[in-house]
Amino acid sequence: MQQAFRSSVIEYLESLPEPVVSRLYQVPATCLAVFRLLPELGQYLVLSILFLNQPFKMADLPIKSTAKSRVALDLVRRRLRALSIIREHGGFAQIHKSFRRNFRIALTGGDTSRSFGVPSNSLDKSPVDSQFLAAHAKRHWESILHYMVGTDLSDVPNDGVLMLLRHAGLMEGKNLHSMSITQAGFQFLLQDVHTQLWALLLQYLSISQQLQMDPVDILHFIFMLGSMQLGQGYSLTDLSPTQTNMLEDLCDYGIVYKRSKSSRRFYPTPLAIMLTTDAGTLVSPSAAVDAANTAPDQKTELTSISDAAPAHFVLLETNYRVYAYTSSPLQIAILNLFVHLKSRFPNLVSGVITRDSVRSALAHGITAEQIILYLTVHAHPQMLRNDPVLPGTIADQIKLWQLEKERMTTTQGYLFKDFSGPREYEIAARYATEIGVLTWQNPKLRVFFVNEAGNSQVVDFINRRLKK
Repeated sequence: MQQAFRSSVIEYLESLPEPVVSRLYQVPATCLAVFRLLPELGQYLVLSILFLNQPFKMADLPIKSTAKSRVALDLVRRRLRALSIIREHGGFAQIHKSFRRNFRIALTGGDTSRSFGVPSNSLDKSPVDSQFLAAHAKRHWESILHYMVGTDLSDVPNDGVLMLLRHAGLMEGKNLHSMSITQAGFQFLLQDVHTQLWALLLQYLSISQQLQMDPVDILHFIFMLGSMQLGQGYSLTDLSPTQTNMLEDLCDYGIVYKRSKSSRRFYPTPLAIMLTTDAGTLVSPSAAVDAANTAPDQKTELTSISDAAPAHFVLLETNYRVYAYTSSPLQIAILNLFVHLKSRFPNLVSGVITRDSVRSALAHGITAEQIILYLTVHAHPQMLRNDPVLPGTIADQIKLWQLEKERMTTTQGYLFKDFSGPREYEIAARYATEIGVLTWQNPKLRVFFVNEAGNSQVVDFINRRLKK
């Protein structure tokens, strides 16, 4: 999951034209963030050549030469070239001048451009702490996820968030407040918090021009947030108009906290700190922010995730009964998408997977493979001892229910019945066949079905011919 998150962010950066990338590398905080997104070999390579002012030979790099290492090095070099961090010509390479200068500044602490944020020095009459910020992040972020799974909410995300979900293809529907989750949306719910955050932020970037916002300013601000200190208030001083406008949207996502629209101070939440921090595998958004409630320092808040919300909590029996050892409303809501829940206790819910519950999930765009993947990813340790993890009969049956749905098609139309005799039935059915509107018939019962377009023609024919 973590690797998928990194690739998507880097792939976006690789798609940017050279002038845009050069603008990005004018800011030390952005250079540091891009460095963090590189694989370990890429980071090693950059640090090895960072303080070289002259072009260097790639063959002189202190890397053990084996077939495997050469392949890995080639992949890293292609990535660094795509990101415009290094430029190669005639066997020599040179690091991007702006990147080299500003990354050095980021490492040595000589930043005078305030790219890491401007701490607010004025006294906050109502100061906030890490627990408050974690609660703010959890409330806003999980309200988005709860809306996606159809939970009844008193605090529904605002229209800007809902429009972004629809633009991203995670939800569908003409009415923003009655949309349904899509196949991509359910896949989104299976991701870790890093992937989910960046998935929405990359979609935000994709519509930035429509919002008349500078994408470079947006990226600078995102990377700035990732380098800020949790619990520290920051001033809006030096923020561009794009970044100031973006701040309101990030409040809706739970990434930052701002007391009011007129306030000149904002606070990054645990979600903001995680944007450029490799916090390991984050099993759920709620787990990521829950860590801030129990950890004494920022590092612990970002790393002690597995203790906050176990990833493996689902037991599935061969009789299709499901036992989920969780009290998370979000996980229960996700299970409710494809499990018929029957009982709920303080730390346990139970239910059964039925044909109807699976067909309901399929109707919302969730696939059989996604259901099986969710049950496998969250399988209880007792189930992980099995090979395969899920009972084969259940996995096969879920797939069969999907095939059953795919074999069936629905057609809007009208049923004709109650003919006085076989002769009348045969004439009417033959006419419907000749004009190509007959979709189904049963001669024994003297009934047939025509599509909507052909209904009026068949009715007129019956009135003209048969009633004579």
